[in-house]
Amino acid sequence: MEVSDEQFDALITRAMNELPQSYIQNLDNVAIIQADEPTAEQKQKMHIDGNNLLLGLYEGIPLTQRGNGYTFVLPDKITLFKLPLLQISQDEADFYQHIKRTLWHEMAHFYGLSHADMDARIHASE
Repeated sequence: MEVSDEQFDALITRAMNELPQSYIQNLDNVAIIQADEPTAEQKQKMHIDGNNLLLGLYEGIPLTQRGNGYTFVLPDKITLFKLPLLQISQDEADFYQHIKRTLWHEMAHFYGLSHADMDARIHASE
């Protein structure tokens, strides 16, 4: 399966439109970007070796860890990695579901949610 960057971007936008809008609207100072795959530095930072895939990555300071002096900072960043997402996908529908799930997962890191909270909140919105 081949997906252009434009198609990938459109699927990310579609996923954002389908996720709970209260979470999307409050993504202040967060850039959502795409890349073919993680950089060597990102893999090292996340302790990813040749046997594991990194589907997405949140880089920033979660809302729950910000203090009063948190001002004038660069945007946090959520990156979705196209090639690893394609690698685990069986077809286009599966690829889209992985994009949506990964995007939600990385957004939840921004909000400081635990993995259990992530699952409970996404299932409650479905």
